[in-house]
Amino acid sequence: MYKLTSGFETHVELKTNTKIFCCCSNEFGSEPNTRCCPVCIGLPGAMPRLNKKVVEFAVRAGLALNCKINSLSYMDRKNYSYPDLPKAYQISQYDVPLCYEGFVELDSGKRIGITRIHIEEDAGKLIHNDAEILIDYNRAGVPLIEIVSEPDIQSTEEAKEFVEKLRLIMRYTEVSDCKMQEGSMRCDVNISVSDTDKLGTRTEIKNMNSIANIQKAMEYEFERQIEVLENGGSITQETLGFDEKSGTTYSMRTKEDADDYRFFREPDLLAIHISEEDIERIRQTLPELPDKKIKRYVAELGINKKDAELLIKYPRVAEFFEKASKGVNSPKKVANFILGVIFGFLKSETLKEEFKLKITPESLKGIVLLVESGKLNMSKAKTTLEQMLLSGKRAEELLSNEDLGGFDEDMLLCLCGKAIDTNPKIVADYKAGKDKAIMALVGYVMRESKGRADAEKVKEKLKEII
Repeated sequence: MYKLTSGFETHVELKTNTKIFCCCSNEFGSEPNTRCCPVCIGLPGAMPRLNKKVVEFAVRAGLALNCKINSLSYMDRKNYSYPDLPKAYQISQYDVPLCYEGFVELDSGKRIGITRIHIEEDAGKLIHNDAEILIDYNRAGVPLIEIVSEPDIQSTEEAKEFVEKLRLIMRYTEVSDCKMQEGSMRCDVNISVSDTDKLGTRTEIKNMNSIANIQKAMEYEFERQIEVLENGGSITQETLGFDEKSGTTYSMRTKEDADDYRFFREPDLLAIHISEEDIERIRQTLPELPDKKIKRYVAELGINKKDAELLIKYPRVAEFFEKASKGVNSPKKVANFILGVIFGFLKSETLKEEFKLKITPESLKGIVLLVESGKLNMSKAKTTLEQMLLSGKRAEELLSNEDLGGFDEDMLLCLCGKAIDTNPKIVADYKAGKDKAIMALVGYVMRESKGRADAEKVKEKLKEII
């Protein structure tokens, strides 16, 4: 029985204003080669200067991932020659990284170990055309943290959850936007296959930028390695690419070991000293992290776990939800409006992530309070919220006095009794076990009340009378 073992090296671009060793802008999406300087492109005599914010962001990420922090660490040179690396070396960290020995806890309780987190500079970008290769050095010098996991991942499902949790934690700490489609979070996936307790020879799938493709690549590579071993072959330690169209991996080059990079201390930069006071100061700035937020929503706000996971999936949604929930009796109603009406209005993942609405949390809170006070039924509230999302108006600007007139208990009782008396066959069907028959009675009451009654209350009252 073959088993899969996987570890991840995840590169996360930090959301600083400037690059790691110079004052060039760290903005994404500019015209090629317009955001670079002598330091970025490695001109002789250009001297790097470490961006303090990069160190703070890396420590912040490390603390959020339960890491220990080295009070003294160093920058090193990683030597290799490639067209996107103009100096022919990368400034990184080798034997003394900034953060070490952390973990990400999966929902099962299993912990995926974090070996280390180190800071380094990104390389430029190669653009492959049919007849030529172009180089854009805008990305050269963009600050990265590389998060290296232990080989603790044993399935594609665990890999998916690990990456999702890692991405969410980075977003909540605001060290990165982690937009995989833009390359600000990229995963190198190491995979080995073995039918014993000893790890097999690993291959590395480079620069994976979507969770779906990570799973597809892992599944293919697992089966490929099994087939090679079953046919009496051996696995070559190599770096692979993934072809999205064919769903297959392909060889790029033999995999280097650390010795091949000839690491040595970076002579142009001083050691990095971080005091316990600095570490504690950064720790105090950490927000409530996703897993704790889910537990609080379930325990204190009465939200079911599935809905809580959807609310915290996007930090801006969670922030909006919490503001709109202050002062209402049922935060669950707020959650239902967000996950139902508002998510239905925001069709794509990008729109949900950005969560740019014409209404404020206070506007949503206002419509929930109207429902809780009995002045507005849920059906009318949903259609009103849809109009609010389009117009940006408050509920009071869209509702008439009649809409806000409410529907008293005596009138509700009267109409429910009338529905039962007028429709004896439907009542008989319901009593005979046809549960859905009651909805015809609900429809009768809603028509008679001109939509002012609350459908859920109508349903409960009809059941009570019958």
